[in-house]
Amino acid sequence: MIHMKLIVGLNNNNLKYKNTRHNIGSWFVETLAKTYKKKFKIKKIFLGKISKIEINKKKVYLLIPNTYINLSGNSVLLFIKYYKIKKKNIIIVHDELDLIPGIAKFKRGINCCGHNGIKHIAKKIKYDKFYRLRIGIGHPVKNNNINKFVLNKPKKNEKKLINNAIKKAIKSIKILIKKNIIIAMNKLHNYK
Repeated sequence: MIHMKLIVGLNNNNLKYKNTRHNIGSWFVETLAKTYKKKFKIKKIFLGKISKIEINKKKVYLLIPNTYINLSGNSVLLFIKYYKIKKKNIIIVHDELDLIPGIAKFKRGINCCGHNGIKHIAKKIKYDKFYRLRIGIGHPVKNNNINKFVLNKPKKNEKKLINNAIKKAIKSIKILIKKNIIIAMNKLHNYK
């Protein structure tokens, strides 16, 4: 059984990107911390802000890198080295163009992943089999507008769907910590 010890929410650390589609990872991790009435502390040593929650008597660290998403691996590497966290015990939470708003799914590894933040993490920690929690943001109408699309805030109806996906995913994270990834995946992937 895998015991997840670190949940990382990807984030562009610039106020102009706050609440944008690309920052869904930090949006999720902040919501998870609030669920447990925990706050974040900025830790320059990790190039990010951290918190810690307890699920089923198991400690789980939360990390939001204070870098640009494409440099997230620097923060993750510093954190896992300091706390001696095994690479297999990490979940990275990020926005997913290939899922519509309202859908969240777990996936292991980075096969076919075009997300530069994920690629940077895999490169820096020299491991690409970590779990990812992908939260759907949908695709822009025109593919050539992807950068503009991810760096903009979701529409009101999309935001509602994304918040629902986050709530479902938080329930699944609790299942993952209490039971295992297979049960958590089945629950999350079969939500109606």
